[in-house]
Amino acid sequence: MSELLKKNQKAPDFSVLNQNDELLSLSAYQGEKNVVLYFYPKDDTPGCTIEARDFTALAGEFAALDTVILGVSKDDCESHRAFIEKYDLTVQLLADVSGELTESYGVWQEVEKDGVKKWKIVRSTFIINKQGILVEAWYGVNHDGHAQLVLDTLKALA
Repeated sequence: MSELLKKNQKAPDFSVLNQNDELLSLSAYQGEKNVVLYFYPKDDTPGCTIEARDFTALAGEFAALDTVILGVSKDDCESHRAFIEKYDLTVQLLADVSGELTESYGVWQEVEKDGVKKWKIVRSTFIINKQGILVEAWYGVNHDGHAQLVLDTLKALA
């Protein structure tokens, strides 16, 4: 596992395909938009669906703060398209099938449940400002109310 990221450090750049097979890079937003980069374990699972729908419901408020929302999992583009279509999501989803992005942000972690260890994406969120600096880094978040917490944090930073 790579080291956990901390506030005030430069966010690792990335170039990853979104749900439409378009290459998206963090650097493309520099100077233009803040980025909320949230990592979730799997498309179309209960907690991940709630989180994606909550971010979608607040998308207009994030946009008003010059902020784009990018969700990341290891699901492929086709899975992301089906997830977006099924729930009418407006957030962009990045397909980190190689795992490089999840590794670079330290969210690919070994967890233990009921005595069984396995590797998975630990639900985490990062706020990256227009200069490409991490202004917030949350690991192991709960999906309930999380999108609102992220929005409130952005408002407080504005």
